[in-house]
Amino acid sequence: MQGSGSNGISITLPHPGAGTEGSRSVVKDDAVYIEHILECVGRIERYTQGGKAAFFADSLIADAVICNLQVLAESSQRLSTEIKARWPSVAWKEMSGFRNVLVHDYLGVDLNQIWDVVELDLPVLKSWMERISRVVG
Repeated sequence: MQGSGSNGISITLPHPGAGTEGSRSVVKDDAVYIEHILECVGRIERYTQGGKAAFFADSLIADAVICNLQVLAESSQRLSTEIKARWPSVAWKEMSGFRNVLVHDYLGVDLNQIWDVVELDLPVLKSWMERISRVVG
């Protein structure tokens, strides 16, 4: 990515996935992605510890939660097919679809649905990721 500021200075930023593999991440270890998902879950738990009222009152909290949901869903997409096949009870396809809604239909995101995900789905996901982490980590 290149840009030129108002002062005429040119800035070149490499694409995060640049290199021999194009735009795909070079991280291939499932344990790294599982750990990353758990880190995102931990952040979301911290951001929402003030409860539902704080979540709805502060757009910074809502934005941070949505961002981490996007990132964890992206990491779930990068897990190997072997991991996904080994744990078919995890809602892999649903996470992928949810990520697409968050990324591509950002203006249509319903904060009530996001809160439901945080309250109902995130604890289940965390439990699965901890279980999988003990096996692959």
